[in-house]
Amino acid sequence: MRHSALAAVGMAIAAVNGGCGASTAPVSSACTESEEAIRAALRTAPGAVRLTDGSRLSQCIRSGTGEADLLDVGMTFTRTADGLRVQAREKQDEAAAVQLGYLVGATRKGAAETNGVMAELQRRVGLVGGRLQDEAPSLAPAVQKGLVAGERRG
Repeated sequence: MRHSALAAVGMAIAAVNGGCGASTAPVSSACTESEEAIRAALRTAPGAVRLTDGSRLSQCIRSGTGEADLLDVGMTFTRTADGLRVQAREKQDEAAAVQLGYLVGATRKGAAETNGVMAELQRRVGLVGGRLQDEAPSLAPAVQKGLVAGERRG
């Protein structure tokens, strides 16, 4: 299921990206370095989150030079969201729930500036956040706290 979700993100990005002009700004390598790198940056949520090179998560979403970059960001963000959901649910970890919410908000913020190129990624990451709220309603306020912060500062 996870593999098919990632494949769907990739195909949607490729289809949209192929039909319209992509940004010429390169995606920072910090955006796709690893799930662990994204999670390390998210530890400061709900405060401002910056990757090792100073990039905001929303910049990762809106800075694509091609299908491969966009697919890499999609895979990294989706895996990060899934890992945070599992951690938050299994351990009732409010910090992980805030981090997941922040990732959802930052993804939403970045995708809003891409003319639809990253809409599928935004939808997928948002679904993970919604799923956690369904699975662990007690964590919903933490997810919302992160979401608001991610939309503002992401």
